[in-house]
Amino acid sequence: MERKHDLERPGTSDHAQAERERNAQGMLLNKGADQLEPRPWRPEPTPPSAVELTQYALWRSSELTPDELLRVLSLLPAARAEVESVEVGLLFAARNEGLTWAQIAEAMGFRSPQACQQYVNRLSARQDKRV
Repeated sequence: MERKHDLERPGTSDHAQAERERNAQGMLLNKGADQLEPRPWRPEPTPPSAVELTQYALWRSSELTPDELLRVLSLLPAARAEVESVEVGLLFAARNEGLTWAQIAEAMGFRSPQACQQYVNRLSARQDKRV
């Protein structure tokens, strides 16, 4: 299934998506997300992450208009990328500490170590494309 932004010229859609994300971030910060407590693992003055902003929006969703909810949806790709980055980091740390693919696969609910490795390879490849 092709989405509208898949059909736009390269660069143009990225710029438009970044603008939508900034717009949604600003709107949520103005609606109180700027009052979220800082996280000890994030240096100050770092604004809330896309994951934090989407969680805040869900918490406050009854107070958001349909247009504002559409704006918040533009943060989901960034939130997904943040979660994937954390996942890759935790998997790297687990392997670095000597955990086996079998142990990791079981913890993550995969049927086999090979399926887990393939998943991690795909996840890492997506992260490499974003950099």
